[in-house]
Amino acid sequence: MRVAVCQLNARDDRAENLKVARSLLERAASLGADVAVLPEYTDYLGPSSGLPAPEPVDGEYGSFFSTAARELGMWVHAGSFHETGPTPQHSYNTSLLFDRSGSLAAMYRKIHLYDVDIPGKVSYLESATIAPGTTTSVATVEGVPFGLTICYDLRFPELYRSLARDSAAQVLVVPAAFMLHTGRDHWEVLLRARAVENQCYVIAAGQIGDHEPGRSCFGRSMIIDPWGTVVAQAPDEVTVIAADLDLSRLARIRRELPSLANSRPFDVG
Repeated sequence: MRVAVCQLNARDDRAENLKVARSLLERAASLGADVAVLPEYTDYLGPSSGLPAPEPVDGEYGSFFSTAARELGMWVHAGSFHETGPTPQHSYNTSLLFDRSGSLAAMYRKIHLYDVDIPGKVSYLESATIAPGTTTSVATVEGVPFGLTICYDLRFPELYRSLARDSAAQVLVVPAAFMLHTGRDHWEVLLRARAVENQCYVIAAGQIGDHEPGRSCFGRSMIIDPWGTVVAQAPDEVTVIAADLDLSRLARIRRELPSLANSRPFDVG
């Protein structure tokens, strides 16, 4: 299976962002990708005053990427967008996954919300406008279980262990808009840790560069194998990277170093 990661710099022009996303998907298809993954908030990163109204799953955003998947004959993980939420004040941060026919194969609502205040560096309260999801999501893609997550979820290893152990995921997907301040120190470390401890491939698609108002994203989108080796990494630009997933290697790693199988319940003393 060949997977592609699309790294982009979404800003405050939704139409332009979607146009660029479509062009990156076309590049992914030309590279022979079976699956292409876009970043968190593919359609808009900008001032809240210009934020598009939240939509249902089958709204403009979903229809756009459903059409792209069908026309390109490729699985498309459409990053994430603002889905209509439980209250007028709160939307969901939602990922959609479409199969080659353009049918919705899976969706996931971000569980862990980015509520962080690092004085002089980062101050962000995602929970002020986003409602948390409550359910994990695993989709079978060409016979391979893909576990879906979003950005800040990456800091919560118990979620990934559940996807790998309880839901048999072999690939973990992480669309993100990881901040520059934390990303330069934590992004690769956390991604490789999730790959090693769960013996899974990790596909991480990030936003890159500056976004109004005053937000900078780290980028460095990458594909990591179950041994923790980075097999593909994006440079600091809008681009597409691709790699082949060697599922026989994954099976061999799990057989020779059976840490998932050796995991045991324990009591806290």
